[in-house]
Amino acid sequence: MAAGSCLLLLLLPSLVTTSHSPPGCKIRITSKGLDLVKQEGLRFVEQELQNITVSDLHGNEGKFQYNISQVKVTDLQLAFSDLNFQPQQHLVFNINDASISLRFRRQLLYWFFYDIGSINASADGVHIYTVLQLAKDEAGRLKISNMTCNASIARMHAGFSGTLRKVYEFLSTFIVTGMRFLLSQQICPSLEHASLVLLNSLLDTVPVRNYVDEHIGIDYSLLRDPSVSTETLDLDFKGMFFPRVREDQELENHAVEPVIKETERMVYVAFSEYFFDSAMHSYFQAGVLTIELQGEKVPKDLEVLLRATFFGTIFMLSPSVDAPLRLVLQVSAPPRCTIKPSGTSVSVSAFLNISLVPPDRPPVQLSSMAMETKLSAKVFLQGKALRVQLDLRRYGWGPMGAWGESPPHPTHNCFLLSRFRIYSKQSALESLALFSLQAPLKTLLQLTIMPIINERTKKGVQIPLPEGMDFTREVVTNHAGFLTVGADLHFSKGLREVIEKYRPAPTAAAYSSFRPAEPSLDPSSL
Repeated sequence: MAAGSCLLLLLLPSLVTTSHSPPGCKIRITSKGLDLVKQEGLRFVEQELQNITVSDLHGNEGKFQYNISQVKVTDLQLAFSDLNFQPQQHLVFNINDASISLRFRRQLLYWFFYDIGSINASADGVHIYTVLQLAKDEAGRLKISNMTCNASIARMHAGFSGTLRKVYEFLSTFIVTGMRFLLSQQICPSLEHASLVLLNSLLDTVPVRNYVDEHIGIDYSLLRDPSVSTETLDLDFKGMFFPRVREDQELENHAVEPVIKETERMVYVAFSEYFFDSAMHSYFQAGVLTIELQGEKVPKDLEVLLRATFFGTIFMLSPSVDAPLRLVLQVSAPPRCTIKPSGTSVSVSAFLNISLVPPDRPPVQLSSMAMETKLSAKVFLQGKALRVQLDLRRYGWGPMGAWGESPPHPTHNCFLLSRFRIYSKQSALESLALFSLQAPLKTLLQLTIMPIINERTKKGVQIPLPEGMDFTREVVTNHAGFLTVGADLHFSKGLREVIEKYRPAPTAAAYSSFRPAEPSLDPSSL
């Protein structure tokens, strides 16, 4: 018993660590962002309520027989509405003192008198209170998991016309009471379908696990249910890249967890060093961090310098003196990202093999040198794509602008000073001889290799937002171990437009079963 207790105590720290895996990407939606969502959501609710289907109302009172059919919503006034974050309940949508105008068809039979026409009605003092609970599903996607709704109508009025107007006014108590009950019973089912079906189809457009390019993919699955306060909603995403050749590969996250404290903008997206490290690790595992230059692809000035540097070795290789040069640059370990308040950098270790390639003969290696470099990284948004541009040039500034340069554009994060050095893998003496190659090789990397790398990363990776929602006025800010992107939001497409795009086409049977029956004009049917 004591041994079991000791084992449990030893396992407890690991269980706690497992239950709270740090996110590689975190998104915060603030109350300002929720206000924008409310505006678009209110239009969506109006459209849904206008499509309410109310069952026919029929009955008799003494010698009177009546039938109310073809009920249609003609106008909505949702003047007082609110959408708020609420801890534990997540989202609360409240509509007060709304009005709904209706028009429906009437049929009346009294002895031998038959009357037909239309009725205009108004439901006033409509109150709708809905609570949406959010959770992650089995696939790690954000979903509306549950909805509670309460709808009531304070009063309803109906206007009658026609030859039997007085009779209808006598029957108005029965008709209005019945219509008020039927209408109030249809509001919540309509909103429940809109939330659990239609809005969840919109959330299906958020990328969870998809391919970035032909080499790697990204896993944006949620790690846990949303965390909701009165002012914010926080989402913790895995934010891990994976090589497509080994999609089940997992990279442990030991990076600093992003912490978002700001609430001034509509949305904040934070990325830890793990997010970028997993991308570079995946590219390394995919075997694509190798670049080869041969023959005419080697810059002429560098070729002359290399031939002069290795003149003795080349001279001893006659008749291969005029053979073309080949340079193979291969990253030797997964690059690592470092994010500091002063900027972002990527540390890279690589091997550079320089060889002669005589025709019809095996290559002759002239040198194999190790390279270590720290690249400056510029992180920015383009649309919904996060992009990284690498550079070897000396950018940066110290306190009071010590480098004499103005800070970068506010939507970009600042640069760190780049670093570059090479040394021989064979001997210290050869490393000394290679010193003269350091500046030309750095220029080679900047002018030849860096454009190739940046072209590969030009597409960027999409940030997990629903289709039709985009960023504006982005600002990138660096912190210790992570960076944040603060932005406002705007809808480039309406909710209805996106939902209709992905709505499955109804079958003929389903359509006929939900379509209200046409009323009969034959008095005998009453």
